[in-house]
Amino acid sequence: MSSALIQTKSYPTWNSRWVFIMAATGSAVGLGNIWKFPYITGENGGGAFVLVYLVCILLLGIPVMVAEVMLGRRGRQSPVATMRQLTNEAGLHGFWNSIGWLGVVAGLFILSYYSVIAGWALAYIPEMGRGTFQGAGAAETQLFFDTLLADKGRLLAWQSLFMLMTVAVVACGVVKGLGVAVRILMPLLFVLLLAMLVFAYRHGDFAAAAEFLFRPDFSALTGRSVLEALGHSFFTLSLGMGAIMAYGAYMPADTSIGKTVLTVAFLDTLVALMAGMAIFPIVFANPSIHPGAGPELLFVSLPVAFGAMPGGLLVGMMFFILITIAAWSSAISLIEPGVAWLIERRGFNRFTANISLGFIAWALGLGTVLSFNDWSGFTLGGFTFFGAMDFLTSRIMLPLTGLFIAIFVGWVLPQMTAKSELNGEGSRFYPLWLWVLRYICPPAIGVVLLVGLYDTFAAVS
Repeated sequence: MSSALIQTKSYPTWNSRWVFIMAATGSAVGLGNIWKFPYITGENGGGAFVLVYLVCILLLGIPVMVAEVMLGRRGRQSPVATMRQLTNEAGLHGFWNSIGWLGVVAGLFILSYYSVIAGWALAYIPEMGRGTFQGAGAAETQLFFDTLLADKGRLLAWQSLFMLMTVAVVACGVVKGLGVAVRILMPLLFVLLLAMLVFAYRHGDFAAAAEFLFRPDFSALTGRSVLEALGHSFFTLSLGMGAIMAYGAYMPADTSIGKTVLTVAFLDTLVALMAGMAIFPIVFANPSIHPGAGPELLFVSLPVAFGAMPGGLLVGMMFFILITIAAWSSAISLIEPGVAWLIERRGFNRFTANISLGFIAWALGLGTVLSFNDWSGFTLGGFTFFGAMDFLTSRIMLPLTGLFIAIFVGWVLPQMTAKSELNGEGSRFYPLWLWVLRYICPPAIGVVLLVGLYDTFAAVS
């Protein structure tokens, strides 16, 4: 058997705390860090938003992540089966089984559009290599991006390639697939990020970027900015998607959940800040590029900068490989909870479970592909299909699952269960964690959820 895992009671278990850390960090580090975090930071004023985001990670993300990992390790099964076992053991209402189902469904929904956006990054790698953006201006890069989005055949091809990459890893199993992938992809991601930082330091305006990211300007902060930070703290840590609970099932019994989660949260936040410091120096070195350029910052604005800098095309190719790796490490964790459930409860083997769920996510992704071309004129409540899927998952399903986890672990699950799993006896941190999970997390997450629902009804009306 692989040195990465050992078999315990017929369920695979990471034999190293660091393998779990790499796996959980790989799940957490994704497009949210490399693609979304820089542009929402730019849209929300920079340093003040970063500070609020860090507070949200500390007060909301980490406590809920501890609870989710604890549930996974306690159940040692897929999220759906874990919740069913815990509720049955404690004689609780079956309603709480919805935590497992919400996570599995949210993960598949996210994977459906995640694979399309990751496909964009894949499409840019060969274009950077062949010099398409050499000396290109904003008009040329905008035209390239618009042409890519309008060509549903190309989008479908790149989406399909990324989905095949994802299914191939998970089909190889927890031992030879997930374990090997995270041990290769995560170190490679950090190496590429460091190389990008060196390039940004030498060829960009590093001082302006540091001031923008780390000097708070609270006048630029709005209520919506705070809600954006709250929501993103969930998205970036992969909370409520079933992935962290599924990976928690593979965690060694003698490993400290609290210390491990702190390490994962630190590495995830470090990647987001490193990505910001790799991107914004290049942005500020080019006056024509605005830091609040939105989602097109990476696919329209940065290619202009790469095409104008010495060695920029090679670095640009490396940058889009970095985005692809980040997305890949997250995508394999999004499909794993559903695969584990099909294997446990429906008698599927790993290959057929992967093919089945991969096809479902791929088929759903066709709606996202068409949202940028044939279906761009069709909206529901002001949302395209892609916009609706993104809003449903990031603003509704993830906060709802996180809210249920906080309430379930904080108020409903017998405290001896959580205390024994977290080694809470005599710990001065356990009472603090439980207090935050009970009294801080539910109202804060509830606000995010209610505002999301309000926005939905307002848009429809």
